[in-house]
Amino acid sequence: MIEYVTGRLVELTPTNAVIETAGGVAYNLAITLYDYGELQGKDSAKLLVHESIREDTWVLYGFVNDRERSLFRDLIGVSGVGAGSARVLLSSIPVAELEQVIALGDEKRLKNVKGIGQKTAQRIIVDLKGKIKLGEDTLIEETMPASQSYEEALAALVMLGFQKQASQKVLKKLYDADPLLKVEKAIKSALAML
Repeated sequence: MIEYVTGRLVELTPTNAVIETAGGVAYNLAITLYDYGELQGKDSAKLLVHESIREDTWVLYGFVNDRERSLFRDLIGVSGVGAGSARVLLSSIPVAELEQVIALGDEKRLKNVKGIGQKTAQRIIVDLKGKIKLGEDTLIEETMPASQSYEEALAALVMLGFQKQASQKVLKKLYDADPLLKVEKAIKSALAML
């Protein structure tokens, strides 16, 4: 099993990071929106890895810290929550806030995330409420030109499984209201609106 990947950050999008190791091998890791914020502007990175190996695919999920990876693993251990849903949850709600939502049993907040219905929200709360350890988390945000920010937000939403046309409509509305909107906030707002 791969525990972590460290090396030069050669490519970064809101949903993926490509890290080239010292041996010349580059790994494409699926990341959350918040890890994207943490990695922006960095030349190198160390990402903790969770491997998902199936008959037809092998996906590496990367996380900036063990707290997020641990919560991801807890989430995918819940019946009805796959890696995609866990990633959308971690992209929609910051780790510290998601831990609090689960610990407090805030079913309504979980249901606001795409792909999480009432039964799944209830299962997450029942299965994980006792396992959650509350703490603090930080997020690094950087301002980008609106067009670049819009394009990255759109690409992230499409990669997360949303229709391009619907995503464009929602993002246009958000960027018309605030042309300097950061990618992370744009995606988070769009996730709540789609």
